Amino acid sequence: MGGNAMYTKSDIMQMVEEEDVEFIRLQFTDIFGNMKNVAITSSQLEKALDNRCMFDGSSIEGFVGIEESDMYLHPDLDSFTIFPWRPQQGKVARIICDIYRPDGTPFEGDPRYILRRVVKEAEDMGYVFNVGPECEFFLFNTDDNGCPTTETTEKAGYFEMGPNDHGENARRDMVLTLEDMGFEIEASHHEASPGQHEIDFRYEPALHAADNIMTFKLAVKTIAKRHGMHATFMPKPKSGVSGSGMHINMSLRKDGRNIFADETDKFGLSQDAYYFIGGLMKHVYSMTAITNPLVNSYKRLVSGFEAPLHITWSVTNRSPLIRIPSSFGSGTRIELRSPDSAANPYLTIALCLAAGLDGIKNKITPPENIQKNIFHMTEEEKEQLHIKSLPTNLYDAVCAMEKDAFIREVLGEHISNVYIGSKKDEWNRYCRAVTEWEVDTYLDKF
Repeated sequence: MGGNAMYTKSDIMQMVEEEDVEFIRLQFTDIFGNMKNVAITSSQLEKALDNRCMFDGSSIEGFVGIEESDMYLHPDLDSFTIFPWRPQQGKVARIICDIYRPDGTPFEGDPRYILRRVVKEAEDMGYVFNVGPECEFFLFNTDDNGCPTTETTEKAGYFEMGPNDHGENARRDMVLTLEDMGFEIEASHHEASPGQHEIDFRYEPALHAADNIMTFKLAVKTIAKRHGMHATFMPKPKSGVSGSGMHINMSLRKDGRNIFADETDKFGLSQDAYYFIGGLMKHVYSMTAITNPLVNSYKRLVSGFEAPLHITWSVTNRSPLIRIPSSFGSGTRIELRSPDSAANPYLTIALCLAAGLDGIKNKITPPENIQKNIFHMTEEEKEQLHIKSLPTNLYDAVCAMEKDAFIREVLGEHISNVYIGSKKDEWNRYCRAVTEWEVDTYLDKF
């Protein structure tokens, strides 16, 4: 699963037989980052491995209309893995699939296809794009009916441990489960807010990294439920505490060498690294509807708690949008801190790579890096340094995406149109909703 397995059809048929696998879930991801699947029994596996497994694309939001609904699942054999949490007799495995039309062409509404296309562009330039995500999430109690709440009985903070950290046992099980599935876990710890956690896994080439994020979220939610808890990747489930992000750490390799590294530079960065940062900074405003896809995402960005709202970059300083962590040489990487875990990882990583490559191709030089803590700057200081901010609500973000021909071209016409229409509708529904805050604030006053 870590991107190193190279399976053939006969390998998978043999593993299914030897491991007593009864069900295989053919998984794919919709435009909005939701995992979907079609379950088959082992008797249907050969048909699926021959790309003959079909599903109704009109039943998936944002895919196709009823008049062109037939879609085919093409399994990516290297993504085969057995779910450790399912029964040991009659096991359950999964294979991640690409989506194709009946004529054998890739479906342009498949987010995995969009990432594959940008990765191919990078490969044509001689690059391998590696991504290491940092996924934060909350563990909350469930009520008597097993439904999720936003309640936690703990008061633990950053890096605290048991007995204060009530999620410690669940988190340990998550790590062990992920390792069983081929993940290399680098660190796991309690985050800043009560009930908040982070598990970091090793960087991988872009497509595997996106697959890993989807698998990670499924495993975390599944193991949390086994512990009687609910895991949520909602960016800001509670006011007054930190939200959850999904920082994206990126590096480009060429001929086995990290091309972001240059030991002669005062920050250890190559010229291409600066251009990559320049491309990210140029496009990040218009990317925000993808990297921060919910109405709720903007509650995290605007609420303080060191959320990366300002479009700046810095070495080591943790307040800007783009940070260069303090590792040099082969470990040199660029960290984009605005995305959250509600984002579709395929589209998010595709846009990050496309923006960075645009910076390299067009030699886009970033502004000076900011070493001061931005959260302590006055508005006047920010203005003097020409520091701009990300969109502060979903509507502004969607409008920016709609106007940006570059972003729309990367995503393709199908995904752009469906996504923009759906997110405008989401914003309108939010605007029409009467919130508890409004009732509490106004009901007895007017």
